[in-house]
Amino acid sequence: MAGGKSDIPASLSDRELQIIELVSAGLTNQEIAQKLEISKRTVDNHISNILQKTSTDNRVALVRWALQWGKVCLHDVNCCALPLPPVSNNDEVLS
Repeated sequence: MAGGKSDIPASLSDRELQIIELVSAGLTNQEIAQKLEISKRTVDNHISNILQKTSTDNRVALVRWALQWGKVCLHDVNCCALPLPPVSNNDEVLS
């Protein structure tokens, strides 16, 4: 797919989403392996499967995909905070 952009959200496991978050944070496969206490080869396999599922070509395209589909939040970009409930006049505290 041109530019590594997928128009369809992929079905990813919790572990794959966890790995995408760590890739987005800039960790190498070796660092991800150490953090998750799994082998680097397992991380390599996860990344390969993730790239295939998301129709992305590389880590940069994967992070762009993850941002597009709201799978990660980076430096307050693409973060969706829940709105606060409206305050009514009856809720005001009088001093």
